[in-house]
Amino acid sequence: MSSIRRITELPALPLRLADSHKGTYGRVLLIGGSAGMSGAAALSGLGALRGGAGLVYVATPCSVASIVAAIEPSYLTIPLPEDERGRIALEALETLQPHWLAADCVAVGPGLGQSDELRLLLAQILQTTVSPCVLDADALNLLVGHEDWLAGAGPRLLTPHPGEFARLTGRTIAEVQSRREELALAFARKNQVTLVLKGAGTVITDGERVHINTTGNAGMATGGTGDVLTGLLAALCAQQMPAFEAACLACHLHGLAGDLAAEEWSQPGMMASDLPRYLGRAWQQVWHPSQ
Repeated sequence: MSSIRRITELPALPLRLADSHKGTYGRVLLIGGSAGMSGAAALSGLGALRGGAGLVYVATPCSVASIVAAIEPSYLTIPLPEDERGRIALEALETLQPHWLAADCVAVGPGLGQSDELRLLLAQILQTTVSPCVLDADALNLLVGHEDWLAGAGPRLLTPHPGEFARLTGRTIAEVQSRREELALAFARKNQVTLVLKGAGTVITDGERVHINTTGNAGMATGGTGDVLTGLLAALCAQQMPAFEAACLACHLHGLAGDLAAEEWSQPGMMASDLPRYLGRAWQQVWHPSQ
């Protein structure tokens, strides 16, 4: 533990060039959503847009694609074949693969659901893409027992809450909460990933460095806030920020947006869909891009 570097400062922000275009800021592919969980995919898409990505694609089952598309016209939707329970079917692989191979960052998990077919699909994504992959929610549950899939050529970023991390590590939630930094460091080092262990004092580590996020509040303890973070993190990775730095900045901005929302609406009165609306103001507070 003595060799761990503790990082307290935020990384340099990505540049915005005067002669740039939408292709300059990366293509994000978000894979998620299912029957009854269209909001998770949409919130993730909003997070990616507010994170500055040039193009955002939300790949989701056919039955919910129109709902996701109606929430925000600025991202694109990819309707996918689905199974009898409204989850993405393995048949979608043929449609999806060209998109994930072309993406600058792929994020999987918000509202995805779990099935054997989705587990096979996740394996294909992790084993074939060299772009950064952000795994959240059900993608983490599908990964349990298959951590060897993380050994791909590209950066892998995992964003578990304590329950998901407990399942990944075979420990209890109480043990995870009592040893957050220690266990996060060990997992990140062993699997060569960037880990974002969410919660009060989110732990961000790549196994060599660790950063404890200080923004955010208890009003963010509501469904959907993590989906926004997934999209935001994917957007920063798509803009070529290194994984650890992208995670530090994403968590800071995400928590700051929550703090700004709570100032106006109170902690009990805020909700996940407020966060994308306040990300612009959060950016204003940190916007000192590298030259």
